Amino acid sequence: MIRLFVGLAIDPTLAAGLEPLATGIPGARWVAPRNLHLTLRFIGEVEDGIAEDIHLALATIASPGFALTLETLGTFGHRRPHTLWLGVAREAALERLQGKVEAAAVRAGCLPEPRKFTPHVTLARLNGEATARIPDFIAGNSPFRAGPMKVAHFTLFRSHLSHNGADYEALAEYPLGLEDAR
Repeated sequence: MIRLFVGLAIDPTLAAGLEPLATGIPGARWVAPRNLHLTLRFIGEVEDGIAEDIHLALATIASPGFALTLETLGTFGHRRPHTLWLGVAREAALERLQGKVEAAAVRAGCLPEPRKFTPHVTLARLNGEATARIPDFIAGNSPFRAGPMKVAHFTLFRSHLSHNGADYEALAEYPLGLEDAR
């Protein structure tokens, strides 16, 4: 069994520019710059054969490249925030790509994703101690804008979980820039 997701890696230069944000919230577990990404579709634990089916389905996607701009800071978890994230400027090409990735995952045997796609880049995981500082952190770093970042491919990632958190390994990259012939 391997744990998979499909996403967009954040350009290393842009990721390095986000590092100054990773401070000022005691107890926050910050995502390492090398692991910053935007998830297009979380797959989860699958058998190797299903992973191959997913890879083959993703390889059929044709979609144009686009630019991605990070803007706004926010949290998931209304009463008790558990995730600090950077939002993404609305981009029609991103929405279409995510829809194609979702359709490919379902064709490969995954159940449909029940949650609405909310494009974001996770910056940190939060605990109870960290939540008290969130409003001041967001206010002190707003307005926020970074990018644009050129998106020329999407990636099938393997997630390696450990007591230190997750680390991500790129298994395959799929080029963008081709218009959908379908």
